[in-house]
Order: sequence, then structure tokens, then C-alpha cells
Amino acid sequence: MSQENVEVVRRIYESFNSGDWDAAFRVVHEDIEMETELAGSFRGRSEVRRFYEDQAAPFEFFTAEPEEILDAGDQVVALLRVRGRPSGSTAEIKVRVGHLWTIRDGSAVSLRTFPKRKEALEAAGLRQ
Repeated sequence: MSQENVEVVRRIYESFNSGDWDAAFRVVHEDIEMETELAGSFRGRSEVRRFYEDQAAPFEFFTAEPEEILDAGDQVVALLRVRGRPSGSTAEIKVRVGHLWTIRDGSAVSLRTFPKRKEALEAAGLRQ
């Protein structure tokens, strides 16, 4: 089951990065709970989707590229390189962050985002 969970998360990022929001949220549970350190908490597929659409809107391009996706049972840690170029700019923003997903029955039910990868690993009980 855990490799299946890794594939669920991989598909979410592939769909997100290709701009296919419908496919990205197809495997997200209707009542997903998302916690972010800076922006607060969000509940429900539409609220989480709106958050990510709002985050991407000011950018000419915006990607969340998994550098590593780690199995942690019913949880999956995604170590990401997030890149974007604000519209009208030549500057590119790059950050490395961690996401911790909880997957149940092939559906993402929870997402916690961390500004530091180490925090995502620790939250899953993993070490870097």
C-alpha cells in the first residue's frame, strides 16, 4: 500500500506542475485538511485548491518539483524544490520545502507544509 501512496503524491505534483488542477485534486479527499505555518489552516478540496491557485496566480510559472518522495506508512514526505518567476520579472524564486501527506484508501486526507525539510521528516518520524 505504501508504494501506492507514494504514487498518489507523485501524480498530484505531476498534475499540478502541468497545470491540470482537476487531475491534481482528483485524488484529494473532499474534506482534506491542510496546515501551513505561515498562512494557517484550510479545510476542504475547494479551499485548498483556491489557496494554491492564489499562490500561483502572480507567477508567470510556478512549479513544485519533488526531489525526493519518501514512504512513511500511511504518510508520505515530499521534499520539494519550489520555483517560480513573478509575472513581468526576470528573477526566479527558488526554495526547498517539505510536505507531509496522509493518504487513506488512495486519497489525500491531510497535508502539512513545512518551510524546512527537516521539520517534515521529523513530523513523519524519519531522519534526513
